Parts: sequence; structure tokens; C-alpha cells
Amino acid sequence: MDVARKLGILIFFAVPAIVGGGIVYFTFHSLTALFIYEVILLLGAGAFVSR
Repeated sequence: MDVARKLGILIFFAVPAIVGGGIVYFTFHSLTALFIYEVILLLGAGAFVSR
């Protein structure tokens, strides 16, 4: 997998991190829930990029 494709995947995961992070924080009013959501997205992005 070339560098451009890896960067595209990371950008693809950045949008849900920003928008979804706001939704999670608004729903739970907790930075802990937000942190857990961001870590799950980071693990998913890492799994896709490492392939």
C-alpha cells in the first residue's frame, strides 16, 4: 500500500473522529467516553493502515 493511500485512510478516519467526537461528548457529557471513542477509532485506523 502506497503512502497516498495510507494518508487517505487516515483522513477518512479523521472526519468521524471530529464529528463523532462532538456527538459522543454531547450525548454523554463525559471526556472519558470521548477518549474511549477516539481510541477505538485510532485502533481501527491503525489496523487498516498496517495492512
